[in-house]
Amino acid sequence: MTLVSMKKMLQTALDGHYAVGQFNVNGLQWAQGILEAAEEEKSPVILAASDRLVPFLGGYPVIAAMVRSIVEEMGVTVPVVLHLDHGQSVDNCKGAIDAGFSSVMIDGSHHPIAENIAMTGAVTAYAEPHGVSVEAEVGTVGGMEDGLIGGIRYADPGECAALVKETGIDALAAALGSVHGPYQGETVLGFAEMEQISKHVGIPLVLHGASGIPNHQLQRAIQLGHAKININTECIQAWAAAVRSTLKTNPALYDPRAILTPGTAAIKETVRGKIREFGSAGKAVVASTAH
Repeated sequence: MTLVSMKKMLQTALDGHYAVGQFNVNGLQWAQGILEAAEEEKSPVILAASDRLVPFLGGYPVIAAMVRSIVEEMGVTVPVVLHLDHGQSVDNCKGAIDAGFSSVMIDGSHHPIAENIAMTGAVTAYAEPHGVSVEAEVGTVGGMEDGLIGGIRYADPGECAALVKETGIDALAAALGSVHGPYQGETVLGFAEMEQISKHVGIPLVLHGASGIPNHQLQRAIQLGHAKININTECIQAWAAAVRSTLKTNPALYDPRAILTPGTAAIKETVRGKIREFGSAGKAVVASTAH
């Protein structure tokens, strides 16, 4: 199966009141574990490469070639999106599109709204002829992402509506209290603002920093318009715990395959659990007819 845009995938999820999970790729084994879980659960899935990790992963062409090859080699039949997460510039998004990514996020959230709109519009204009979907962000998600620390700034409904209207994006990440990385204390999401923004923009919403948010809050977010939910920290934590346990049990072990395979299994089970929580299990047939 070829990589697909997430535009119709997310609209189908929005209409069906479920969400598709985005799971970040931190290496070859991550892609394998994520895809195995999605295929077994018959769920559409979004694989993402965080822009700040792209050099570590070898560059946009290497990432795209790796994911396409793994999808083909594994005989994956469910719809798969390859998404650039938190694209730092218009040029970076163009580079990902040229390399074969099927979706990109331009993150202009740290700029004034007029600049955010200008950046986002430039990306949508470039992406549309390539059949690539575009996500943008308003407000800022707190916590730490790939070494970058930021505070929470709630999205302004008026700014959200203006960005969507003027750029034609396919999905909107409206920051409403979630954080990247582990939570400190009780999660507090802005559900009232969430409902207002969802009604204003009329497109699928994206929940960043969803690791650690209780399931009942995730379910409410889905009902209030979130069709894409991003998970990274929980997968990293599960992988790290499995690898540490393997080395603790057998400290003399040095074979990389023996050390890392339990980590891949842990990623797979974490993704499987999230797919079921989000309600996308068994939805691959529906999504495949919609992309």
